[in-house]
Amino acid sequence: MASLIHPTAIIDPTAKLGTDVQVGPFCVIHANAEIGNGTRLDSHVIVEANTIIGENCHLSPGAAVGGEPQDLAFKGEFSRVRIGNNTHIREYATIHRASGENEETVVGNDCMLMAYTHVAHNCKLGNNVILANTVQLGGYVELGDYVFLGGAVVVHQFVRIGRMAFLGGRSGTRQDVPPFAMTNHAPALVTGLNSVGLRRRGLKLEERTRLKKAFFYLWFAGMNQTQAIEAIRENVEIDAYVQELIDFVQSSKRGVIGSVRTLEASGESTGADADMAAV
Repeated sequence: MASLIHPTAIIDPTAKLGTDVQVGPFCVIHANAEIGNGTRLDSHVIVEANTIIGENCHLSPGAAVGGEPQDLAFKGEFSRVRIGNNTHIREYATIHRASGENEETVVGNDCMLMAYTHVAHNCKLGNNVILANTVQLGGYVELGDYVFLGGAVVVHQFVRIGRMAFLGGRSGTRQDVPPFAMTNHAPALVTGLNSVGLRRRGLKLEERTRLKKAFFYLWFAGMNQTQAIEAIRENVEIDAYVQELIDFVQSSKRGVIGSVRTLEASGESTGADADMAAV
């Protein structure tokens, strides 16, 4: 099927559009951009130079992808934004291309970036990531597959968030967030296991139970990291998920977020016991 291009759209002659692409009114597509088959751009979408957008994506009005990074170290070098297939980018979301020669900002397949979200330079988002409205990601942030960030979450540059983690709305973090975690508060603190998310991803009861025990030792038993990992190795069967959690914690350069246990110690009620009781 031929592409449908509105007559008011401006498309650089070096841009490449696949088949069945729809480009709405007043869109601007810059040099060397690539738009995959079946992708739809609503009105007033801007696709900057060197941006690659996959197949069957949908960019809502006002979305702007591939803009220059907000990085004083950027000197105009060649860099990209790369967006996977089946990804939705809603109204006025912004994604900036990377800083550094031949570097890329990457958004995976089947993601949803809701209105007014910002993905900064050199970020790496996995597949099936959801950013709720007004989420703000600093530069070099890494999000694993199936991460969900609630509305107005702010993530400091260089932070990693492990896969299947869920961050409650109106929070933020300067430290890494472990995979499989449920967090809340500002700044974000571990409240327990993302049990609902893990069930949806097909983790069995025994796998979730092992992770729950590992979370207890790491965040709720009053141990330091070395003690907690020793306790996990002695008392928990180490499957692939538990090992992934251990590897993430041990490889963290910024440190991993704490838990609501610190608030409980100060006498503030958090409801953490109820969170940890559910698997």
